[in-house]
Amino acid sequence: MSSMENTDWDFVLQFVSEPLDLEMPVPEKPICERTDSLNSMALTQVPTPPESFAASPVDSPQDENTFVSVSTTFFPGAQNHSHPPDLVLLSSDSVFFYVHIHVLLSASSNNFNSLLPPSSKAKTSPMGPVICVPEPSATLNILLHTVYDMSCSHYSPSFESLAATLSAMVTYAISLRTYVARATPLHTLLLSYAPLYPLELYALAASYDLYDLAVPTSSHLLSFSLASLTDEMAERIGPTYLKRLFFLHFGRADALKRLLLPPPHPHPPTPTCDFLEQKKLTRAWALASAYLAWDARPGRNFATAVVSN
Repeated sequence: MSSMENTDWDFVLQFVSEPLDLEMPVPEKPICERTDSLNSMALTQVPTPPESFAASPVDSPQDENTFVSVSTTFFPGAQNHSHPPDLVLLSSDSVFFYVHIHVLLSASSNNFNSLLPPSSKAKTSPMGPVICVPEPSATLNILLHTVYDMSCSHYSPSFESLAATLSAMVTYAISLRTYVARATPLHTLLLSYAPLYPLELYALAASYDLYDLAVPTSSHLLSFSLASLTDEMAERIGPTYLKRLFFLHFGRADALKRLLLPPPHPHPPTPTCDFLEQKKLTRAWALASAYLAWDARPGRNFATAVVSN
């Protein structure tokens, strides 16, 4: 780390913000910044990105500034680990991520989809081999934060990017039960979308059997009309979690009926409320509670009549 600490990154990393064009209510913050690669090559410090990616075939001698994108979290001088990075991942949209091979191998049970250890034919850099992955930078950024047990909420990733990350984790055999467990950064981030996308998040949790994520999400589906559930969404949810969703609605309706239908307990007759008056009240209560229980559903407001004896 001493050589990297002495590196003058003020000259190497000339960052320029480059937001990603992703659709979501709150725009995602940029996960990468750009650095002047050709100026980096002229210096004696470690080049960023690797030398083999510094220039493209279309570069001309007149093109003095060729910019490349480097992750704002996983860059060469980042303090993400006690050891310096020894692997470079290049996303499908050409963003460089400087990571550690042993961290990825410890999280993946299929050698990161058989990409690790790197092939001897892989391009190399002063900070390790360079491996191209099919995921875009938005997805890869979330995945790497998850593997390193870091939150990426400050990037405001879209729900679509989070869903794509779970799919990528399956591809790389990264345990969802471990990294999306309760109270983990990714679990917390996914759950923050429950008020906005309750059905989509519930279907996502159901498709990967993430029970601890599906349960708190289901509370946001109490006002959902089961009749509006499409065949496609029902297929995504699957029979087990679809049954649980139906039983959640039926169970709440039954619980309401059990609370409403029993009439008030009779009291000893008084001059103003004798046995006959209490029978009238019981009949009125039965009619009113039957009406409420029949048409009751979450989110519906009822006018409450207070009957005093």
